[in-house]
Amino acid sequence: MKILHFQDVDKSYPTPDGEPFLVLDNVDLTIKKGEFCTLVGPSGCGKSTLLKLILGQESPTNGTLTIRDQAAGIPDSSRGIVYQRYSLFPNLTVLENVLAGPYYKIPIWKKKEREEVKTYALELLKKVKLEEHTAKYPHELSGGMQQRVAIIQALITKPEILLMDEPFGALDPGTREFMQTLLLELWEEHNLTILFVTHDLKEACFLGTRLLVLSQYYSDDRGHEFQRGAKFVVDRQLHRSAVSTRVKEDPDFSKLVESVREQGFDPDFLQHVKQFDLNHPDSWNSLTEHEQNLKL
Repeated sequence: MKILHFQDVDKSYPTPDGEPFLVLDNVDLTIKKGEFCTLVGPSGCGKSTLLKLILGQESPTNGTLTIRDQAAGIPDSSRGIVYQRYSLFPNLTVLENVLAGPYYKIPIWKKKEREEVKTYALELLKKVKLEEHTAKYPHELSGGMQQRVAIIQALITKPEILLMDEPFGALDPGTREFMQTLLLELWEEHNLTILFVTHDLKEACFLGTRLLVLSQYYSDDRGHEFQRGAKFVVDRQLHRSAVSTRVKEDPDFSKLVESVREQGFDPDFLQHVKQFDLNHPDSWNSLTEHEQNLKL
């Protein structure tokens, strides 16, 4: 079941000299329900821009972007997001933070519906081991606990796709690995569709069932002076289900990390636009008329 679909999407921004600055260049992507996609790429490649387009904070300059075959439109509950900086209300308790979104939609006189949502919120908080902290305020929690609240805050609205923007970047290594394992458990249990942005290649290769690399480092015979936006230069199928953290010690895992580093992050390693590493069965790259006529 197709959840997210990009086709021929460009995104550019105006500059003071009047010439548009191209960030995303004819991007294609299809994500199906239940996929855990991890997204990496060098600084400035457009990862944040991609998330803003999916959220509906911005619109493509060209091309189409749909969620369940409908135009993405303005932000709504079909898309949840968790940021690196915990998006919690400091004046609300843990439980109040989780209920803020659902209660906003349910009139105060619909007590039964509110009680059902509250019960569900408590169940989710118990799953992430926060049942004893529901009355605490964010400043009374550790970083990892705050991030668990932020994840449940996003999950309770049952979004079609959960976007995560460097959610574990500020955590210490031990807490980060715990959160990785917890997220995999939630993903499997709730059949979530996740797009997870990270700068940590090991994290990306461990978590994802599918690895996406967005990069501006590629070649297409247009010369070095030609302005290029980023494309998906790698789209690999990884695990089909959650794996143990022990996989990180496997030599093949290390080789995978290094190959991704070379293909997406090395400005001297330029894959040709017709030879990208797109081995995922749903991966595709609709070349422009100019790109179709390029030489290999």
